[in-house]
Amino acid sequence: MAETALNRLMGELRNFLRLEASSGMILFIAAVAAIVIANSPLDRFYGLLIDMPVEIRVGPLLIAKPLLLWINDGLMAVFFLLVGLELKREVLVGELSAPRKALLPAVGAAGGMAAPAVIYAAVNWGDPVALRGWAIPAATDIAFALAVLTLLGDRVPIALKAFLVSIAIFDDVGAIVIIAMFYTENLSATALAVAAVCLAVLAVLNRRGVTEFAPYLVIGLIMWIAVLRSGVHATLTGVLLALFIPLRDRRDPDRAPLQELEHDLHPVVAYGILPAFAFANAGITLLGVGLGTLLHPVPLGIAAGLFFGKQVGVFGFSWLAVKLGLASLPQGVSWPAVYGVALLCGIGFTMSLFIGSLAFLEGGVVGFDERLGIIFGSVLSGAAGYLVLRSALRGPSGAGAAADAPTGARARAGAPVGNPSESAASAEPRS
Repeated sequence: MAETALNRLMGELRNFLRLEASSGMILFIAAVAAIVIANSPLDRFYGLLIDMPVEIRVGPLLIAKPLLLWINDGLMAVFFLLVGLELKREVLVGELSAPRKALLPAVGAAGGMAAPAVIYAAVNWGDPVALRGWAIPAATDIAFALAVLTLLGDRVPIALKAFLVSIAIFDDVGAIVIIAMFYTENLSATALAVAAVCLAVLAVLNRRGVTEFAPYLVIGLIMWIAVLRSGVHATLTGVLLALFIPLRDRRDPDRAPLQELEHDLHPVVAYGILPAFAFANAGITLLGVGLGTLLHPVPLGIAAGLFFGKQVGVFGFSWLAVKLGLASLPQGVSWPAVYGVALLCGIGFTMSLFIGSLAFLEGGVVGFDERLGIIFGSVLSGAAGYLVLRSALRGPSGAGAAADAPTGARARAGAPVGNPSESAASAEPRS
């Protein structure tokens, strides 16, 4: 019976990885389409589209933003809701619930955020405006990274994919903390008070065992509006809401509400929200762009942070953790393969673009285009990571490697893992 459950779980993980990889391909197509259109006679219409004003009024309440910010502030809140759901599940019943297994990707992610930030700051030291972008190269785009891994076929062990996914989860947590701490200003006490009341109502719903999604989503929408007006970035609402979605239904042990919502949101985010975000944010005009443009300290710092900082931080911190005896390599994973994954972590497309929009676009900064550094650094990291992994992984991983791999590490998962009642057994009693 245990073997059957393990096989089912491994099948779900493989299905997720295929779905995540296909999402990366669609992201790539959306980004390329935006760049092509932005450098064609249709450029004017592209600008009119993303700058189109969109307003919603309910009585005295008016929310008016260009379409670009509706995507970045609104649709991306749903993306962060999915990230929060994954984080809660992984911490409670997934790979990250075992401290020993979680330590290596956690340390690697910490290094992979610190080193790029240091490199960027070193390149842009002395320019307070440019330094606002220090967090841009600290992010990893899991969809693109898994898409590159997919190109290597069956030779990639499941354990290596799970390691990459776990790093990306910690990476997302770090990005959430950075956004909350460093890209928040002009706070409104009244709006924050409304958001606090919404959190209290969500806590009551969770405490009473409410498992229907509608009450949570309605309160979440009210909280999103309040946070939007508060000065805190509204996308953080998604993470806060996710923390209160019940992992299991106390009245029905076979039902896992959190995983149901995760399953429903994943295709919407993977095939709708993230491609829309990529299309709206990747439209770089390349007219007049030369080597001097790329060597501007902002794009240069971003590209260097993504390519050099990620590989130094992820690989260096992981190596140090293993050598100090704090963690161990996943079974069947070699150091050259870890180095290849560290390179892939330099693909920072989606989250880097998002943080870049907070650092510069919404602040009205002009004179450089940080997206050049993001795209150049991500492409370079993806190509180098593929070549290293192609050399490090000489043959198919085989059934043995898959069976020995960690089975709980999934990010942005598309389906419940195994039997919800089995997972729920180790969950908290009221969440």
